Amino acid sequence: MTNGELLNTAIEAAKNSYSKYSHFRVGAALLTADGRVYTGCNIENASYSLTNCAERTAVFKAVSDGVTSFKAIAVAGSGDNDFSRPCTPCGACLQVLSEFCDDDFVVILSNGWYRLADFLPMRFSEDSMK
Repeated sequence: MTNGELLNTAIEAAKNSYSKYSHFRVGAALLTADGRVYTGCNIENASYSLTNCAERTAVFKAVSDGVTSFKAIAVAGSGDNDFSRPCTPCGACLQVLSEFCDDDFVVILSNGWYRLADFLPMRFSEDSMK
């Protein structure tokens, strides 16, 4: 799957967003090491702290299926249906991704692709707990 196809899948996933409070829809498409794609969307809650981001939704779906090896994730978000502006993952999502992915894991946005380490160069990891 190309980066563009993965990004388009993320845009499609955003259509399922439950974002009645922010009206900012986010979709994610997570590519596994074996070529499967798990999608996610943001799911808001009146108690904002209980909201779940699209990226974490995709990761949790994959992990709940026993998949923990990933190649890339595409993220797309918009409040006005213009998905051409980049929507970067939040810190919580980056930390969750870092649990399963190395520094070279690919993050695809509308303006190109990046490495996980570009966003989270000093992540908290298992080694941080020693």
